[in-house]
Amino acid sequence: MNATRWISATAIVAASLVAAQSAVAYQAGDIYVRGGYAKSDVSDDNGQIAGQDISVQNEQGITYGAGYLFTDHLGVELNGSEAVEHNMTGGSFERTPINLMANYFPLGGTDSRVQPYVGIGVNHTYFSNESVANVDLDHSTSFTGQLGVDFALTDNLMIGSYAQYADVDSDVSVNGQGAGNLELDPLTVGGNLTLRF
Repeated sequence: MNATRWISATAIVAASLVAAQSAVAYQAGDIYVRGGYAKSDVSDDNGQIAGQDISVQNEQGITYGAGYLFTDHLGVELNGSEAVEHNMTGGSFERTPINLMANYFPLGGTDSRVQPYVGIGVNHTYFSNESVANVDLDHSTSFTGQLGVDFALTDNLMIGSYAQYADVDSDVSVNGQGAGNLELDPLTVGGNLTLRF
């Protein structure tokens, strides 16, 4: 069982064990930090570079995040992942996503240990370390959205899982000339631990 599935399975088991107990999971003024592991599945059709169809492989890596709740239900979160190296037809590149999200917690301010959330925001993806000579991938800024659920193990520690989609495309240049468009549109699924202050 890979790490992503293990973390998600652990979150579900933990929720089952503590669902009958009560603790305020999120409320106005909370600050939290997250750390976890996730897998990004890119779209099947990745576009063309210089007339050649491109195929990009899925990858996984360490994720992070930090957030603040302005009210019991509304908050802001900055999250992302380490630079992830994707192999593609003829080479490789690194992708580093950063997301600024507005999150809604429908059960915030209650004593429920199960805390679902939904978020929308802006993704900025940095591309670097292109291994093919004279190929350059432009950075991308786009829409992103996420769905997740956290389970309170204690008043301060949570375990959770989430899915996040980003509309990521990159203009490609070869020797400084436009040569196509790389379409990734990653769907990222992962699990994490959250420490709430």
